[in-house]
Amino acid sequence: MEKKKMNAVAAMAIVLMILLSSNTDTVRVAAQGVNCYDSCNTACVGLPSREYQRCDEKCRIRCGPDGKIDSTNLG
Repeated sequence: MEKKKMNAVAAMAIVLMILLSSNTDTVRVAAQGVNCYDSCNTACVGLPSREYQRCDEKCRIRCGPDGKIDSTNLG
């Protein structure tokens, strides 16, 4: 019975280590910051010329001159 408990604890420790190690990549990406304009403009790629221009202009308005998301203008 005690060996089963030991195996269960070891299994939980391994799962915890895997979860923590996979989360560190996400934290690093968030710490680097994301360029709002690049992220928004990526969705415009492949559109016909006129639609691309409209999409690009919306991205410029949404992200502003510094490329950050303006929380008051998310739509």
